[in-house]
Amino acid sequence: HRKRKSYRFETCTGEESWVDSRTVYIGHKVPPPGTEAYIPQRFPDNRVVSSKYTFWNFIPKNLFEQFRRIANFYFLIIFLVQLIIDTPTSPMTSGLPLFFVITVTAIKQGYEDWIRHKADNAVNQCPVHVIQHGKVVRKQSQKLQVGDIVQVKEDETFPCDLILLSTSREDGTCFVTTASLDGESSHKTYYAVQDTKAFNTAEEVDTLHATIECEQPQPDLYKPLGSENLLLRGATLKNTEYIHAVAIYTGMETKMALNYQSKSQKRSAVEKSMNAYLIVYLGILISKALINTVLKYVWQANPNLLIRAFTDFLAFMVLFNYIIPVSMYVTVEMQKFLGSYFILWDDDMFDEELGEGPLVNTSDLNEELGQVEYVFTDKTGTLTENNMELRECCVDGNVYVFVCRISVQTCMCVSHQEREELFFRALCLCHTVQVKEEETVDGIKRGIHQGKSTSFYISSSPDEVALVEGMKRLGFTYLRLKDSHMEILNREDEMERFELLEVLNFDSVRRRMSVIVKSSSGEYYLFCKGADSSIFPRVVSGKVEQVRARVEHNAVEGLRTLCVAYKKLTHEEYDQTCRLLNSAKLALQDRDKKLAEAYDVIEKDFILLGATAVEDRLQDKAADTIESLHKAGMKVWVLTGDKMETAAATCYASKLFHRNTQILELTTKRTEEQSLHDVLFDLSRTVLRQHGSMTRDIFSGLSGDYQDYGLIIAGATLSAVLKPTQDVTNNGGNYKEIFLEICRNCSAVLCCRMAPLQKAQIVKLIKASKEHPITLAIGDGANDVSMILEAHVGIEGRQAARNSDYAITKFKHLKKMLLVHGHYYYIRIAELVQYFFYKNVCFIFPQFLYQFFCGFSQQPLYDTCLFLHQCQSLFAFFNISLFQMFGNWTFGTLVFTVLVFTVTLKLALDTHYWTWINHFVIWGSLLFYVIFSLLWGGIIWPFLNYQRMYYVFMQMLSSGPAWLSIILLIIVSLLPDVVKKVLKFNVCACVNCLTTGLTRVMLCLSLIFPFKL
Repeated sequence: HRKRKSYRFETCTGEESWVDSRTVYIGHKVPPPGTEAYIPQRFPDNRVVSSKYTFWNFIPKNLFEQFRRIANFYFLIIFLVQLIIDTPTSPMTSGLPLFFVITVTAIKQGYEDWIRHKADNAVNQCPVHVIQHGKVVRKQSQKLQVGDIVQVKEDETFPCDLILLSTSREDGTCFVTTASLDGESSHKTYYAVQDTKAFNTAEEVDTLHATIECEQPQPDLYKPLGSENLLLRGATLKNTEYIHAVAIYTGMETKMALNYQSKSQKRSAVEKSMNAYLIVYLGILISKALINTVLKYVWQANPNLLIRAFTDFLAFMVLFNYIIPVSMYVTVEMQKFLGSYFILWDDDMFDEELGEGPLVNTSDLNEELGQVEYVFTDKTGTLTENNMELRECCVDGNVYVFVCRISVQTCMCVSHQEREELFFRALCLCHTVQVKEEETVDGIKRGIHQGKSTSFYISSSPDEVALVEGMKRLGFTYLRLKDSHMEILNREDEMERFELLEVLNFDSVRRRMSVIVKSSSGEYYLFCKGADSSIFPRVVSGKVEQVRARVEHNAVEGLRTLCVAYKKLTHEEYDQTCRLLNSAKLALQDRDKKLAEAYDVIEKDFILLGATAVEDRLQDKAADTIESLHKAGMKVWVLTGDKMETAAATCYASKLFHRNTQILELTTKRTEEQSLHDVLFDLSRTVLRQHGSMTRDIFSGLSGDYQDYGLIIAGATLSAVLKPTQDVTNNGGNYKEIFLEICRNCSAVLCCRMAPLQKAQIVKLIKASKEHPITLAIGDGANDVSMILEAHVGIEGRQAARNSDYAITKFKHLKKMLLVHGHYYYIRIAELVQYFFYKNVCFIFPQFLYQFFCGFSQQPLYDTCLFLHQCQSLFAFFNISLFQMFGNWTFGTLVFTVLVFTVTLKLALDTHYWTWINHFVIWGSLLFYVIFSLLWGGIIWPFLNYQRMYYVFMQMLSSGPAWLSIILLIIVSLLPDVVKKVLKFNVCACVNCLTTGLTRVMLCLSLIFPFKL
C-alpha cells in the first residue's frame, strides 16, 4: 500500500481545445524531495458565496445598481440641479421621494441578501468528516481543501466535487440522487476507482499515496461528465452505508457553483417596455420645458440672455419633473413579489398525492405567463407519468402480452426455448438496477416480493425497473449484484451467477447500453439493448423483419420500444476489448470521442434476440390542458427523444393532433427520397395553398372548413435545416425562414429524436423570429434544462426547482397557471404601469397650463408638501374666475383636492373585485389626505403654523364656491368613465341577449322545418 501510484481521471468534458490540468495529491501527501519536480498549487477553500453584498460594499454597490435605472438616475440629476441653481421647488420635492425609493429598495435587497448569507453560513459551517492520520475528524465544510479525504455517510450531501475511492459495498458501488442538481429523483450508480476500492477503513485509506490529474474546473453540469467516479456537490448518498472520496473541486470551483453563476437573468417584456416609456415621457418633459422657455422669452421680448435661458430651461425641467414616476419601480417590484403568493396559495395547484404545491423561483416573470404564445413541452415525464410498465415481449416472433400483471404467451414454439431464455437472461443482466432489501426506499412505491422479505428495484431509468420486474413475472428474477457477480433465479428456481466485467453505459447519442458478463461455464457474452435505430444496423443475424414489424406496431400504439441483441466473445476478443476500453477511459484529451469510437468498435456484429414494449401512461387531464391552450391561441410543440411513431401516438392521445389533422412529415426518410430544398418547398406550398403567403393565425377563426395541419420533424432533419445552406440558388432562399413559415401555419409541431441541445436550438429559433413571440418551456429532467434556460419562461418538475423559473407537480396545473394566474398578472401589471403614468401626467398638466396665467415665472401651483404627498393626481379643468376668487395657494390646494379625489375615485371605478383591503386603501387614502391637510395647515396641530399654508385648507373649505367647484369638477372628470362603463355593460348585455335569441329562433326553425338550414 505504500507504493505510490498515479491515477489519471478526466472529470469533465471540455471544449475541443486543450484545457490546462491540475494535479491533486490525495491526503496532501506530496512526493519526497528530489524524487520529481514538485510545484505546489493553490486552490480555494470550500466556502460557498451566493450573496451579492458584504458589510463593506453594500452601500456603494447597491447605490450603483439602483442608479443604473433611468428613473432613479433622472431624479438624482434633478435633485442636483435643484441644489445648484435657484429652482421654483424645494430640493426636498425630488430628494425625499428619491431617498424613500432608494431606501425601501435597499432594505428589500439587503434583507434578501441577508437570507442568502444565512443560507451560506448554514452550508459553510456544516460538519464534514475528514480522514487525518488514520482517524476520522470533524471540521467545518468551509475549511475543506483540495486533496482532503472525506468520509460521507448515507443520506448526507456531498460537500464538494469528489472522486470516489471506496465504498462500504464490496463491489465498490454507491447510489446517488441528484434531485437538487437536475430534478431527477432516481438513483444513479457510481463506481469506485478499481485500484482503490479495497481501501475500506480510515486506516487503509490514509496509507494511500496517489495523485489525480484532472482538468481545471468547468461549468459543464449536464453533459456526460467523463467519469463514473465523480460525485458532484449537492448530490445525496443513498442506500450505501458510507464512502471514502477525495476532494478535487471546492468552493466556488465546484460544478454546481459554476453552473449557478452562468445562469442569465431573465426580464419580462413589460419590464423592458417600461424603460422605453420612460424615455418617451422624458421627451414629453423636455418638450414642455422647451415650450415654456421659448414662450417666456417671446413674451418678455428679451432673446439675448442665452445662459439665463438655459437656467430657466432647467428650472422648468424641475417644475415638471414629476411626470416621471419615481416610485414606479419599487411599487412594481412589491406588486410582483406579493402577487407571486397567489400561485403558492392556490389549492387547485396542490398535489395531495405528493404533498407538494407549486414553487415560484422568480417573481419577475409573473406577467409573462399571461403573454405566452408558444409552449414547448417534453413528452416523457411531462405529458406522461414516467411510470413504466412492461406490456409486451417479442422473441423471434413469440409474443408475451402482459395483461393485469399476468403474462399471456402466444405463438410459443418449444424449439425456441433456449433462445427465449437467453433473451430473458439478457434483460436480467443488461441494466444498472440495484436491489434494496427494505420495506421503503425514499418513498418510492415500486417493489417485488421475494419470499418473506420485500425488496425494491432501484435504477436511474424507470424503463429498466419495468423490464426487470416484467422478467420476474416470466420466471427470471434478478436477485442482486454481489462480489461483482450478478445473481438471477431461473424458472427452475436455480441460481445462476454471472461475473460483471464491463458496463457500457447508455447515452443519448448512442441510444443503447451494453454489458459484458462471464457465465459460470466460462463463456463471455456481450448483451446490448437500445433503440431500434441503433440496434438494427448492427445486427448480422436474427429474425429482423418479424421483430421490426412488431416494433413498428407497438410504436404506433404509443408504447416505448427497445431491441435486445447479443454476441459471444472469445477470451482473446475480450482481452482486446478491455485494452480498447482502458485506453479510452484513461485518456485526458478527447476522452468522450475516444470512448465513442471504442463503443462503436465493440458494439457490432450482433445476433438479434427480440424487442420489448413498455407503456408510459398519459398524465391526468393532459389532453384537456393542451386543448385549452390551443383554444387560448397558443401553439404547443412537443420536443422528445422518442421515435416518431411512439411520439405521434402520444400526440394523438393528448389531442395535440386530431384525427382530421393533416400530418406533414419532415423526416430523414423523406429527405432521402427528395432533396431537403424540394421537401421544404413542397410543404410550404401545401400549407399556403389556401391563403397565399398569409399565415394561418389570420384565418384560424374565420372558417370552419380550414384544413388543420400538424408537422413532424426528426432531429437529423432539423440539423440540416439549421445548418447554413451551401448551395442556395436563386429560388432556394433561406431554409430557416421557409421552415418557420411552415411552422407558423401548423397548429401543432412534433419534434422527435431530439438531442437536448437541439431542443434549445428550436426554442432559440422561434424566439429570434420576426414576431419575437413569448415562449415557455416545460420539462422534467436534465435533458430539458437547456431549453428551459433558453425560453422566456421555464417550468420544471417540483424537485427540479434549481433551473426553472417556476415548478409544478403535474402538467394539468399549467392550464390554470397560464390562463388564470398569467392572465390576471398581466392585467394587474398593465393597469398599474398605465395608472402610474396617467396620474403623473395629469398631475403635471395643470402646472403646465398654470404657467400661461403666471407669465411663465415658474411659479408652482402646489405647495412643496403637496408635491411630497403626491400619490394620486388627475387633470381637472379650472378657469380664471376661480383664480381671481381665491389666492394662489388656496387655488392650488383646491386643484390638488380635485385631483386626489378624482384619481382615487377613478381607481375605484377600475376595480374589478372588492375586498376589505380595497376599501381600506381607497377610502383610507381620501381620509388620510383630509387629515394631513388639516394637520399641515396648523388646524389640528397649531405648532405646524407653516407660513405659506397656514389655515389655507380651512379657508378653502369655508367657501361655498370652492365646495361647488370641487364637486362639479370631480363629476365632470369622472363622467366619461362612468358613461363608458354603462355603455360597455349595456352593449355586452344586448349582444348576449341577441345571441341567445338567435339561437332559440334557429332551434325552433330546425324543429319546424326538419331540413338543414
